[in-house]
Amino acid sequence: MNAVLEQVLADLGAEGDALEALVADLDEAGWRQAVPAEGWDIATTIVHLAWTDECAIAAGTDKEAWDALVLQGLNDPAGFVDAQAFEGAKASGAEIFARWTSGRPALGTMLRDYPEGQKLPWFGPPMSPTSMATARFMETWAHALDVADAVGVTLEPTDRVRHVAHLGVRTRNYAYSVHELAPPTEEFRIDLVSPSGEQWTWGPEDAAQTLTGSAYDFCLLVTQRAHRDDLDLVAVGEDVDRWLDIAQAFAGPSGVGRVATGG
Repeated sequence: MNAVLEQVLADLGAEGDALEALVADLDEAGWRQAVPAEGWDIATTIVHLAWTDECAIAAGTDKEAWDALVLQGLNDPAGFVDAQAFEGAKASGAEIFARWTSGRPALGTMLRDYPEGQKLPWFGPPMSPTSMATARFMETWAHALDVADAVGVTLEPTDRVRHVAHLGVRTRNYAYSVHELAPPTEEFRIDLVSPSGEQWTWGPEDAAQTLTGSAYDFCLLVTQRAHRDDLDLVAVGEDVDRWLDIAQAFAGPSGVGRVATGG
């Protein structure tokens, strides 16, 4: 048994349960409430999560279905993902809810059963089951924030966000590549305080450039759920400062991000 994978899946399950509680009792009008992402509502958000879970399951179990998805993506690289969300959102809220909740356990089963040491094909680089589970956690957590915003609920921060923070650190060089920039050659020292008060660290202690502050705020930054000016993050060093302007833990275009509130 892969203990790390099991922990990520347990946390993914808990995060999904929190989101499920937000949408389980919505009426049809509730499903059509706008979320902060421009043009999206709760329905498109949940469809997107369901569809991405389904893509992961296809990647791990059905080569023919996976190859068809890749071809679809190649035909419309810029609009493929959004098109799937909007098409799926034509269904009723009840149908969308059933689609997503049935896929959640199926994803966990596929990742547990996937051959040890092998990687799943993906739209970007191939991913281990643990990396895939981490990516699904990140998306579930970030989109749950959007849904919570739409329904006027504040979700309690938990230390489960460590998965997002870790992904945000590991995708540093990817963020530079998205912007066609050369990544720094040196590592950063990153010291963040978790929601429970634990210290989470990455990188060498003697690094010349550092990032300190709130782990939760760092997760908001790398998922583009808040503007850096509204976050408790302190960058020391030109490269770290630049990174905070472009950081993203998700694949694909960087997006427009969020506007600073000045709070």
